[in-house]
Amino acid sequence: MRRRMGRPGVVGTMARTAVVAGTATAVSGGMRRRRAGKEQDSADQQAANQAAYESQREMDDMQRQMDQLKTQQAPAVAQPAATGGDDLMGQLSKLADLKAAGVLTDAEFSAAKAKLIGA
Repeated sequence: MRRRMGRPGVVGTMARTAVVAGTATAVSGGMRRRRAGKEQDSADQQAANQAAYESQREMDDMQRQMDQLKTQQAPAVAQPAATGGDDLMGQLSKLADLKAAGVLTDAEFSAAKAKLIGA
């Protein structure tokens, strides 16, 4: 049998066309899947960054609120103790001066002191 040289026949041309078309389809499908995967990874990364940003912002807001509460509570707690302590000490020293001057007796001094400390 003699082999034919030159152009391929109809069946050969169709086979070659099918191989080329199949290869092109496989390559384009792979490229599409790869691009979709990269887009998904990018979207996932962006969502994670956004969540981290929002979480950090919420933490900063909570810290700011805690600092405000501390500054509001600190003077309210410190002032009565300081004025009450100074006032009590002042009154006790006045009582001691009165006792030393002879205006108050020991019993009167003890009763007034107990009243101040208990009040």
